[in-house]
Amino acid sequence: MTARIYQRPKNAMQSGKALTEQWILEFAPAEAKRPDPLMGWAGSGDTQQQVVLKFAEQADAQSYADKYGIEARVTPTPPKRLKIQAYADNFK
Repeated sequence: MTARIYQRPKNAMQSGKALTEQWILEFAPAEAKRPDPLMGWAGSGDTQQQVVLKFAEQADAQSYADKYGIEARVTPTPPKRLKIQAYADNFK
């Protein structure tokens, strides 16, 4: 059972920073999704894909994975880059 630990990125439609401080532990899919013969929806028998655990700190998520024997890899958060620009620069 493998998992991925990462910090939730800011949504492109979001200007605030709500929920971006949380660390997420998500399990990797164990089997491929296949279309349902009746409805055509994609699905699988893997219920671990539905589990998403949220933690306040990266260390908490890592210790949870270690405690339960989950092989987890941490995806580091990319650095935040700000493009400082004045409104007058649009008219240069």
